[in-house]
Amino acid sequence: MENYYTADRKFYLENKDLQEIVRDLENDFQDRNAEALHSYAEACTWYDMVLKNAGDICANFIAPRAAAVDEQGPTYRDGLVSWAPETQENMKVLSEAGYLGGTLPRRYGGLNLPVTVNTIIVEMVSQADASLMNLFGLQDIAMTINKFGDETQKTRVLPKFCTGEVSGSMALTEPDAGSDLQAVSLRAIEKDGQWYLDGVKRFITNGCGEVSLVLARSEEGSKGGRGLSLFLYERYRDKNLIVRRIENKHGIHGSPTCELQFNMAKAELVGRRKFGLIKYVMSLMNGARLAVAAQALGIAQAAFDEAMKYANEREQFGHTVVHFPAVYQMLKKMQAEIETTRMLVYQTAWFVDLEDMYERRSQRGEDVRSELKYANAMAGFLTPLTKFTATEMANRAAYDAVQIHGGCGYMKDFPVERLARDARITNIYEGTTQLQVVAAIGGVINNVLAQEWENLQKFNIKELSAEKERVLGFGEQLQAIVSEVTTVKDRDFHDYVANYLVAIASIAYRNVLFLPVAEQFAGKRELFRFFLNESAVRIDYLIARIRMLKKVYGVSIEELKRAFVKGR
Repeated sequence: MENYYTADRKFYLENKDLQEIVRDLENDFQDRNAEALHSYAEACTWYDMVLKNAGDICANFIAPRAAAVDEQGPTYRDGLVSWAPETQENMKVLSEAGYLGGTLPRRYGGLNLPVTVNTIIVEMVSQADASLMNLFGLQDIAMTINKFGDETQKTRVLPKFCTGEVSGSMALTEPDAGSDLQAVSLRAIEKDGQWYLDGVKRFITNGCGEVSLVLARSEEGSKGGRGLSLFLYERYRDKNLIVRRIENKHGIHGSPTCELQFNMAKAELVGRRKFGLIKYVMSLMNGARLAVAAQALGIAQAAFDEAMKYANEREQFGHTVVHFPAVYQMLKKMQAEIETTRMLVYQTAWFVDLEDMYERRSQRGEDVRSELKYANAMAGFLTPLTKFTATEMANRAAYDAVQIHGGCGYMKDFPVERLARDARITNIYEGTTQLQVVAAIGGVINNVLAQEWENLQKFNIKELSAEKERVLGFGEQLQAIVSEVTTVKDRDFHDYVANYLVAIASIAYRNVLFLPVAEQFAGKRELFRFFLNESAVRIDYLIARIRMLKKVYGVSIEELKRAFVKGR
């Protein structure tokens, strides 16, 4: 039987050093209850079992139901939303297997998994049915409650997430507050020590869920992010939330996207007032962005597998189409992009694990300020870089998979038609690609990756020494073009070329990650060299494009918008 916990996923997980992270998660292996792990070796064996079981469920139970979920989707009647029957079955199986509380502590019924391990489960679920990830992956809501809620909230809500008794939503966006969450206007009103929510939320994934984290304006008359707080709303404790409708979407049909109306609905404050956006939602969204990157990676893998299968079965001109250069060119690029993006996704998850570990150690009174600062910087930079990379890559992979199928790829009879639709949302929600560039460009300009380049410089490379110099050269090219850009004293110019700089950083850093792997494992060298050569051409092109724009427009770059601006 097929299993989505493939050799590649296993290989790249085993290539990550989780020992310090796991030791901290497991209380230095001192716990003696029945579910406790007693050594790193035991933990690795258990993670392997968890992932194999999840891979089996995804490949043999969830994936065969994906087409039916896409065809039917959720239903809406008289204010009530019901998932498709197959979606309900999928969530029931995942719940019974214990996967709905993957990263939550065991005292609430969770598996206490590292983020890195759980990210692989998210990726596999997404390969099976991308829309299911939007329900399964909403564990970030539970993790936010675990991180910032009080103990009463945690003990009341978190066990329900782990058993599958409740599902969640993060109610952030509004009709006039999409990417600009500082414009949120839904009111939070305090009366006699009780908070009430009043207003409308829009485009809320699984807004019909029993538990919602709601961003609301708690400070009357305020404007901007400082007036916003985060609230916990539980539908089973209050009946003053109405689901006004569910959206008719292009893709991810299995996931209901809702418009919500809060009519003085009772809620509880999470954490401190006025920290809703600047601290709690940023933490929540960073977790969601990593999950969407894993979702995109899973979609890309599914598209690649379908394209490979079709290319080896479809005959034209007396040959299967896989033999035509135009086809295997697309396949080779897809393979390299998927593999290097997987390295980037797992590396980002690893830094998130490090960040969480150092935060726990800091709370215990340990002096880990420098380590925490570095982990914060890397997780904060790599999260938007990874979403930028993975979601754009998934859209290209799905596009090429349809192209390899030809006319068949445009028909609903073939999975790539659904995959192309599902991929499209990934570079829109949880912050568009353009917003990921805004979030990542500061790290590029400030050379957050400097330590990573130094680590590579020190790494003992024997077999690929010439390739090492080329990879180090990518870093030098990146810093040189950053210096050239910053000499142009025009904010519009900086913003215009920011996506090119972020793309260069993504390509260069993926080579940094790939080189040590290829040095140690000869079987990876052919693909590494292919990606290295493709990277060199792509980086040169992006740099040439920036220099052209600087030469032709420079501080006059805003002239390019004149043809599009209507009125003021």
